[in-house]
Amino acid sequence: MKLRIHPLIARFAAPLVALGLALSPLAAQASGESIHLDRFPTEKLNNEAALQNGAKLFVNYCLNCHSASLMRYNRLQDIGLTDAQIRDNLLFTGTKVGDTMKTAMSATDAKAWFGALPPDLSVTARSRASGDGSGADWLYTYLRSFYRDSSRATGWNNSIFPNVGMPHVLWELQGTRGATIEETKADKGDGTGHGFAKTVISLGADGVRTEKTEKLQGGHPHEGTEISLTPAVGGKLSQADYDGQISDLVAYMTYMSDPSAKTRQRLGTWVLLFLTLFTALAWWLNKEYWKDVK
Repeated sequence: MKLRIHPLIARFAAPLVALGLALSPLAAQASGESIHLDRFPTEKLNNEAALQNGAKLFVNYCLNCHSASLMRYNRLQDIGLTDAQIRDNLLFTGTKVGDTMKTAMSATDAKAWFGALPPDLSVTARSRASGDGSGADWLYTYLRSFYRDSSRATGWNNSIFPNVGMPHVLWELQGTRGATIEETKADKGDGTGHGFAKTVISLGADGVRTEKTEKLQGGHPHEGTEISLTPAVGGKLSQADYDGQISDLVAYMTYMSDPSAKTRQRLGTWVLLFLTLFTALAWWLNKEYWKDVK
């Protein structure tokens, strides 16, 4: 039996199939990529002192280049700050408490210095969520994974965001780190077309780069890259203290990405209680109305 397809379906089916085939390798690639993320300490989200410190770090270190155009300064009242505290401690460019968090750097200067306008950070803590972890996990790992790399224009690189254009603005607090990068690739020049070669790149805390390549014999190697970071040296803070500061900053950025989250959760509890009571009342009324009906 032959299957007949309506002409209109046939007309549009071919382009859709072609688009699906074109996107399928991209989908497979995206689903196959995975990175290890450290877990952000979520208890920081309920700590007003941590959120306030995170707001201070954000204004001092992030707002110089990035904007948070969806966030107003006066929303910081939600984390326990008064207008006077916001004005005295967090406003430095003549902005008002009711203004949005915009960088003082012009778009022209940003493109000249970095090659592109730094992204707005308003909802980064939400947009970076993936199957590997939450957006907060990604930020917490990213801000602790910079290492020196003299081959980069900024002098810095990042283990979970290779070739990132952003320098490590918090390096004075953390210090500098080196890295060992192991890259395993197919070696088509081995004569068999099935060989592999491993390149080990060593980067010191000063960014000096050394590189060594060797052919792999035996085993079952596969293509991939592994990066291990050395302990930070020369920072103002210990690694534990630096991690604490970063968790405060990420807690604030998570709050900033959804300032009304706590209000919704609080209202949601009351709504669920009301619905439970209403359901019980409706069941009782239904029982009373129908008890004499046979």
